[in-house]
Amino acid sequence: MPEDEATDRPLLRLVRGDATEEEVAALLAVIGAVGSSGDAPEPRARPASSWTDRASLTRHPLSPGPGAWRASGRTR
Repeated sequence: MPEDEATDRPLLRLVRGDATEEEVAALLAVIGAVGSSGDAPEPRARPASSWTDRASLTRHPLSPGPGAWRASGRTR
């Protein structure tokens, strides 16, 4: 079938009855709302990267006592 004929055909065709333009518009609105109701699964949130964790920039509490000066230079 040529592409011109496929684009000329209506997407929806009333087979029986006499619907007004408002009734057809209401029907299409309902079909559109049901079609986009969100049945697709929501994307999962990715865990935060430790590279972006700002907590590493905060100062850790001081622990006074014997050997504290030695422990102050070690990374945690």
